[in-house]
Amino acid sequence: MQFKKNIEMAKLSQFSFNLPENLIADKPAIYRDESRLMVVNRKDGSIEHRIFKEIVEYFDEGDIFVFNNSKVFPARLYGIKEKTGAKIEVFLLRELNKDLLLWDVIVDPARKVRIGNKLIFEKEDVPTLVAEVIDNTTSKGRTIRFYYDGSYEEFHYVLYRMGTTPLPKYIKRDPVPEDEYDYQTIFAKYKGSIAAPAAGLHFSKEVLKWFEIKGILTTDITLHIGMASFKPIEVEDLSKHRIESENFIITPESAKAINEVKRARKRICSVGTSTLRALESSVSTKDEVLPTEGWSEKFFYPPYQFRIANSLITNFHYPQSPFYIATCTFGGMELIQEAYQIAIQEKYRFLDYGDVMLIL
Repeated sequence: MQFKKNIEMAKLSQFSFNLPENLIADKPAIYRDESRLMVVNRKDGSIEHRIFKEIVEYFDEGDIFVFNNSKVFPARLYGIKEKTGAKIEVFLLRELNKDLLLWDVIVDPARKVRIGNKLIFEKEDVPTLVAEVIDNTTSKGRTIRFYYDGSYEEFHYVLYRMGTTPLPKYIKRDPVPEDEYDYQTIFAKYKGSIAAPAAGLHFSKEVLKWFEIKGILTTDITLHIGMASFKPIEVEDLSKHRIESENFIITPESAKAINEVKRARKRICSVGTSTLRALESSVSTKDEVLPTEGWSEKFFYPPYQFRIANSLITNFHYPQSPFYIATCTFGGMELIQEAYQIAIQEKYRFLDYGDVMLIL
C-alpha cells in the first residue's frame, strides 16, 4: 500500500539525491566488460555487486537482449564568426533538409550568434565550411544553412571530419582519439545520435560470444538520441513535462524476434532507456511490438506500466534527470532510490562512462 501511495505522489522533487562530483566518470573502464555491475532484483528486493561480464549468469537460453544500434556522430564543431573572428561552438542536433543542407543546432555563446551571421569552420586537412544562421529556434537553438559546392556525400564526409566526438559537457577534458572508439557501442550501425546509448557501452565481443554459446538471443532497434532526455525538467508536476521527439525504427525481423520471446514468457532485456522508449512507442493492442518507423515522445514516470521489457540495463544517472526517473519507474521508486544510495556508498562510477545497473 505504501508503494501505491508513492506512485500517486510522484513529483520531480522526489527524484533528488546528492551526487558527489568525484563519482562522475570522465573516462571508461580499461575493458568495456569489466565495469562494475549492480544487480537489483524487484521480486525480493535483493542487491548484488558483480562485474559486467558476469551478466550472462542471470539469463537463460531463449531470453533476448534488445540493443540500440544508433551510432554517435561527431556533432561538436568549433568555428568563428566571419567579421569579428569570435569563437563559436556549434553542436549539431539533427539535419532538417538534406537538399538545402539545413541543420538544427545549439550555439555557444548564443548571445553572439544572430540571424544573418556567417560562421566559418576550418580544420587541418579538411576543406573549409561556411554556414549562415537563418533562424532562432530557442535561446541557444539556431537553424543554420551550410554552403558546399560538392555532392551531398562529400559534404557529409567533410562535416563529420570537421566535428569532434560529442562528449558530455560534464566531462571536463577535450576528446582524445580513443573516445571515437570508447564512446561508441560495438553494435553501432546507423549515424544519428548526439550521445552514446550508454548502457550498451559495456558489451564486448566476448560477452556476445558467451550469449551465443548459452543460447541467449540478441536483436537491434534504432533510436537516434537527441536533446529529448537532456533538457532539464522545470516543472514539479511530471505530467506537464514535454520532451522533443526522437526518430526510431523497429524492423519486422526485430519485432518478430521480440514477440516470439514474449509469447514464450522468457526475459526481454532492454539495453538502455532509449531502447525502452522505442519499444514502448510501438506496442500493439495485444501488448506486442509492432514494426514501426516513427518518432517517440515517451517520458516515463510513475505510475507507468511497461508492456514489453521485463528487465533493464542502464547506467547510473543524474538526479532529477529523465533517465533516473525512468529507472525509478521501471524498478520501483523505493528500491531504486535505496540502490542509488548504496551505489554512492560503494563508490560506483556514474553517467555515460560509469558503471551499470541490471534490474530484474
